[in-house]
Amino acid sequence: MKNESDTPKNDLKKRSVEFAKRIIFLCQKLEQNSGIAKTISNQLLRSGTSIGANIEEAHGSQSKPDFTAKMYISCKEARETNYWLRLLIETEMIPEKQLAVLLDESNQLIAILTSIVKKSSQPSPQ
Repeated sequence: MKNESDTPKNDLKKRSVEFAKRIIFLCQKLEQNSGIAKTISNQLLRSGTSIGANIEEAHGSQSKPDFTAKMYISCKEARETNYWLRLLIETEMIPEKQLAVLLDESNQLIAILTSIVKKSSQPSPQ
């Protein structure tokens, strides 16, 4: 028998929380710097933690269109987070090696969320 905590829905929730935690730890390190790194940290913190918050909102939605809209927002936040991570690498603020796991996870979250949005946007069979 499958435990409810093992469902794909809960796996995505767990992954988004773990991802947000790693983003928070990264931003704590960036906050020790001043100027541009601090500004990027603020943007990264907002988008990186918003992914899971919107997933949670989606699962509490009152309708299929509301669910789809929240998941779409979550996907957009994942894309923004991916952008900030790539920017940190491209500007050599943080070595790519240190961000490889976060970057990979953000790409995986984007793929999962894109798939969910596409499937939930399709009309229900009559």
